[in-house]
Amino acid sequence: MNIFYQVLYFFQKRGFEVCRRIAERIGIRARVVRTSFIYLAFVTLGFGFALYLFVAFWLKIKDLMYTKRTSVFDL
Repeated sequence: MNIFYQVLYFFQKRGFEVCRRIAERIGIRARVVRTSFIYLAFVTLGFGFALYLFVAFWLKIKDLMYTKRTSVFDL
């Protein structure tokens, strides 16, 4: 059971933070967004998980494109 908690801690620490960012944008708790993704995944046979991965990829690309540059010469 100890290895389960280590894996859980790893994903919580280095996860994509998709649910937290969506919850901040909407103004609700992250727990509600997480449970809705879980229910969506069960009801639609995996579509919620695919949607989660798509949003994670999209947010990562958005973060890479909108990084703050310190000067004009950082291009």
